[in-house]
Amino acid sequence: MDEKKYLECEKYYVFLLLIFVAGFYGGFTISVKGGSFANAQTVNIALLGIAIGTRKFSSALSIFLSIGAYFIGTIISEQAAWLISKKRLLRWDTILVFLDMLVITTLAIAPIHTPALIYSITINFLCAMQFNTFRSAEGIGMATIFITNHVRQTGSFFTRWMRKPYEKTYLKKWTRHGGMVVSFCLGAAFCSLLGLKFHTKVLLFADIPLFIIFINLLRADLTTERLLLGKRVPSGH
Repeated sequence: MDEKKYLECEKYYVFLLLIFVAGFYGGFTISVKGGSFANAQTVNIALLGIAIGTRKFSSALSIFLSIGAYFIGTIISEQAAWLISKKRLLRWDTILVFLDMLVITTLAIAPIHTPALIYSITINFLCAMQFNTFRSAEGIGMATIFITNHVRQTGSFFTRWMRKPYEKTYLKKWTRHGGMVVSFCLGAAFCSLLGLKFHTKVLLFADIPLFIIFINLLRADLTTERLLLGKRVPSGH
């Protein structure tokens, strides 16, 4: 498919910026507030099992709440996308990015003594909705909140490209996945660096890439993709 035929929410730059923000979130919850990784649930499930096994039930409850927030975020994003598509006013993708900015700004200006669990639960919730909403970048399946699969895909398609360097599809895929890995790492690095000075207010910097995405998605919804609202969904859905 020609790149011009992809929806704005499927453009690769959107995914690059979103995974940069995800890296920012990861850097925040690990190095600034909480000491945990809120983007994905593999570690949380393992920690829940460990907490139960060692009878640390208060810790188990906190972890369970974070997992529950992720679960609820997935349900809400699925239902919201379906309901909003019927209105044909804006895409859920656009509304979600706006909600991200609103919630992240609220967290950034929250009192300094706000419990780390609040940040963890909220970011888990946001990441779940983002993961469930943005699924494919210009025909390539991609996640925007963690990079395990991107590392695998980078290695896999790089190997195939080395065997068949004339295959441009392999070159495109390994560089696209590799770009996601680099962007995530940069997001975590910037947050960790800036967090030393700004602490929880560092989250305000995440609003910058989110604002860029929001403006472009909103413009597309109101102009070039207006007639596609409710008729065409992003690939992967």
